[in-house]
Amino acid sequence: MPNYEKNGQKVWQLRTTRSQWIRWGMWLAGLVLFLLSWQEISDNTLWFMMDNVGEVVADIATRATPPRWSYMNQLWIPIWDTLAIATLGTIFALFMAVPVAFLAARNTTPSRLLVRPIALLIIVSTRSVNSLIWALLLVSIVGPGVLAGLIAISIRSIGFCAKLLYEAIEEINVVQVEAIRATGASPLQVMAYGIVPQIMPAFAGIAVFRWDINIRESTVLGLVGAGGIGLQLQSSLNVLAWPQVSLILLVILFAVIIGEWVSAKVRGAII
Repeated sequence: MPNYEKNGQKVWQLRTTRSQWIRWGMWLAGLVLFLLSWQEISDNTLWFMMDNVGEVVADIATRATPPRWSYMNQLWIPIWDTLAIATLGTIFALFMAVPVAFLAARNTTPSRLLVRPIALLIIVSTRSVNSLIWALLLVSIVGPGVLAGLIAISIRSIGFCAKLLYEAIEEINVVQVEAIRATGASPLQVMAYGIVPQIMPAFAGIAVFRWDINIRESTVLGLVGAGGIGLQLQSSLNVLAWPQVSLILLVILFAVIIGEWVSAKVRGAII
């Protein structure tokens, strides 16, 4: 099939009949999947309860206004617990993610046939389960409280940080590494002077980005008993204390905004 070029660069290319049918088949498969999913959701939805949604929302908004500002005195410790879960969980995850990332990267793993698949399995398994699921399992193992939330955030963050970090390791400049190795440096020195300096900006960015995400996730872990301000939110919802709920939601929103601002400033300073 002819290629039409301009200044040595391909502008467009005619598709073959086969590729055209494949493209249309993919669109058709996507449409069928969407319709089946929508039918499943529709069959399991009580549509008659949607008739008075506006009235219910207005009623809850009226009950939740104004927020119960006096309840703020009982939120300082849960807020601190939430920040501690996010911060310590990120730190612990980074300590575990760094060696996993080096074992998963093609250019630093000791064995591509044995060690790398195990490292990739750790990355995939820790990323595939949501923090709430981890928290729910850990609450049943170690009991309710901050410890369950801390471990859940740490486990969830390992795969995220390790995946981004091992990709950064694989993209390093090989020339710099070979130059240091040519001086007779040991493998430890090659890593310290040839690899680590190249991935430090990526490492710092990943750490801040994950911390920002963990602040959001740690605010809801209390819904399953894993500590933090989410526990206060669950308690207030159970007794229908809407003024307290509105205050807690405002506090969570403020905490997320502050975390976003801090992470943006740090990422800006790094980049």
